[in-house]
Amino acid sequence: MKIKICGMKYPENIQDISNLFPDYLGFIFYPSSKRFVLGDNQVAFSEYMLKETIRALKVGVFVNEPLKNVIHLATTYDMNLLQLHGDESPEYCEQLRYLGFPIIKAFGIHEQFDFSALDEYTDVCDYFLFDTKAKEYGGTGKHFDWNLLTQYKLSKPIFLSGGLELDDLATIHDLIKDIPIHALDFNSKLENDFGLKNTAKCKAIIEAVHATFLNN
Repeated sequence: MKIKICGMKYPENIQDISNLFPDYLGFIFYPSSKRFVLGDNQVAFSEYMLKETIRALKVGVFVNEPLKNVIHLATTYDMNLLQLHGDESPEYCEQLRYLGFPIIKAFGIHEQFDFSALDEYTDVCDYFLFDTKAKEYGGTGKHFDWNLLTQYKLSKPIFLSGGLELDDLATIHDLIKDIPIHALDFNSKLENDFGLKNTAKCKAIIEAVHATFLNN
């Protein structure tokens, strides 16, 4: 089981969490997010990202961003994967994937979600990410009803998101028997403040995931 810690923002904190060896670190390039990496923190973030080595795959998170901006930012900051968290079309995903970027396409899950809507994305992305449906783009810090995942019949691996924390691991362990969960995506439950992760909590969750999913 892979681990993604998303919403990283501050250079020293990025380095501290990187040193814990998560598999993925997520960086949000969405101006409306409280974890937007290019806000007041832009200079420090840019200087850090352009000179330091991060011990994880870097995921750039975008929401309905013009393609040219995505390409520029992903290239400038050497993102390894792109997470598309808006209403991006299959054609949009395909264009970025054609340029060599692995794609994570995110969907907000709710009681009325039509899983057949995923079919047209299966050939143009590498992963799906399932998060809790919100009124606005971005996370809610809350779970969705994981029983809805029984409707997922595709083999495309998924990132599971939505307010995940330590107490959820046993339940998720049971889920993977039938659902191809590739990675767990943690964010708000590991924070001291928006974009500032608690190193002790991150260390504990990484160790717990490794122990719980020893053979996965």
